[in-house]
Amino acid sequence: MASADTTWKLSAFAPKPVVQAALLAHDLIDDWDFELVIAGREVAEDRPDDWVLEGWYPRKPGKAEKAALAGLFEGTAPKITVEELPPEDWVTLSQHNAPPIRAGRFHVHTPDYPADPDLIDFVIPASQAFGTGQHKTTAGCLEMLGHMKASGVIARNVADIGTGTGLLGFAALALWPRITLTLTDIDPVCTGVVEENAALNGVTMGAGAGEAVMIIADGMDDPLLQVRGPYDLLIANILAGPLVSLAPDFGKAVPPGGHLLLAGLLAGEQEAAVRRAMALAGFRLAARLQRGDWAILWLRRRRAIR
Repeated sequence: MASADTTWKLSAFAPKPVVQAALLAHDLIDDWDFELVIAGREVAEDRPDDWVLEGWYPRKPGKAEKAALAGLFEGTAPKITVEELPPEDWVTLSQHNAPPIRAGRFHVHTPDYPADPDLIDFVIPASQAFGTGQHKTTAGCLEMLGHMKASGVIARNVADIGTGTGLLGFAALALWPRITLTLTDIDPVCTGVVEENAALNGVTMGAGAGEAVMIIADGMDDPLLQVRGPYDLLIANILAGPLVSLAPDFGKAVPPGGHLLLAGLLAGEQEAAVRRAMALAGFRLAARLQRGDWAILWLRRRRAIR
């Protein structure tokens, strides 16, 4: 009998454009089963055109879960394999022994590696939350934050939506030490993860300037998150579909002249959809990075015309 903590993984191997199209189809589904978490990636660095669409489920997947994954593919879906993972957290396992990364002004590493005194250093243990700096979107956001600071951006009130480990919010606090920082995530496990990482990196949890508040919230729909706004810098490294849906709320939360840092979207159709939604909410592109297949966008809220 499987342990209650067992995770099951579904895998579908296909060429890169096919998996990317499936990810885009997933973003357009409003009633997706939130327990079936999916992601796409290249199989290996030396095989950039060979990708796999992976799904993780807390129970042995049945016909419905397999059909949901297969339904993301146009035409005939590739073969879907299912495997039972050990009764340990798969996110944590994937992060063990992860090498340090350098992203612009930042150096991020697990406790297994030494700090870099020449850079802004963060120690982020392998954890149950996303955002250790290993993914190109997180590293790209770190680079863009450094670029924003160097470009003269002044931040006083910052929110990191979908914070995961808290890393991007901590990075903003390192660049602008007197900000009021709000961290949010939909996953309750992130509260303990963020608090642990804050202690490891000398970040004070609290409501004042130079401190961080952690909130469990779905998007922008939380009274405390709304009361603590508006935000002159809002960070959201999540997924393209939620970014499109949240665009009107971001427009309300960021005042004219404020800044928005977005990631979690693939260059191409996903980026175009996100940029259209943000333009309708009053944002214009200030700068763009691309790391691998992922786009990182810095947008500014347009000032009112007098």
